[in-house]
Amino acid sequence: MPELPEVETVRRGLAPVMEGRRIEAVHLARADLRFPFPDDFAARLTGRRIESLGRRAKYLLGALDDGTTLIAHLGMSGAFRVEGHMPPGQFVYPKGKIAAHDHVTLTLSDTARIIYNDPRRFGFMTLADTALLDQHPYFAHLGLEPVAGGMTATSLAKALTGKKTPLKAALLDQRVIAGLGNIYVCEAMWRARLSPRRLAGTLVRRDGRPTARLTTLASAIITVIEEAIAAGGSSLRDYVAADGSLGRFQHTFAVYGREEEPCRRPECSGIVARIVQGGRSTFFCPVCQR
Repeated sequence: MPELPEVETVRRGLAPVMEGRRIEAVHLARADLRFPFPDDFAARLTGRRIESLGRRAKYLLGALDDGTTLIAHLGMSGAFRVEGHMPPGQFVYPKGKIAAHDHVTLTLSDTARIIYNDPRRFGFMTLADTALLDQHPYFAHLGLEPVAGGMTATSLAKALTGKKTPLKAALLDQRVIAGLGNIYVCEAMWRARLSPRRLAGTLVRRDGRPTARLTTLASAIITVIEEAIAAGGSSLRDYVAADGSLGRFQHTFAVYGREEEPCRRPECSGIVARIVQGGRSTFFCPVCQR
């Protein structure tokens, strides 16, 4: 499933094309994706101006001029592409995305078309009241945004206080950190030299302040996310950006997917191991991660 950096990359690719444009027409090739579209979905979108395109966790948020927000989730294999806006060859057809899986098409006021393609149909779209978005069931439980300005060592300490779950599980809990997924948790823990088995609460002092190791972890999480966004995310299976290009961050993985390979720290003699936690693979170095 695309994680925060992939969704943010898609948002940045779509925003210049969508923001400030009016939706002239909406075509739905089917009545549902993962869930049925809301009643009168196409009619409610038609004629609306897209004021801004944002993101919360792994959700894309299109704020409309009538006080509603278009919520879109990519699911496992969803992808957007743009047609009819850039010069020929500027946008390419996403590899492996065939037209039979084009389920939603938005035609904008400058004739650009935003097309949502999803072979597995695990993605979904809906509409919500913008003013009440924080109370929406999709967002009310979400935790910290793992980006500069959205998370600090102090706020992370507050979220982890008293937690007796393994660190890996705590960091994947969307109520703690929103949008952080398996790849970037593994990479951040390696950078912070922290074992995925360590109990999360041990990184918080008795007075609730972050330990030095938690401060390092918070910084590592933010840095990993920033680097992944700059690299266009990670392309492992279905993910492509809005222009059809693949992410590049997978070429810099230190531990994820590198089971039985040497640790990339020059001074470390460890071999990357894989364990299963909560049904998910965890990759780490058992020598330098404690």
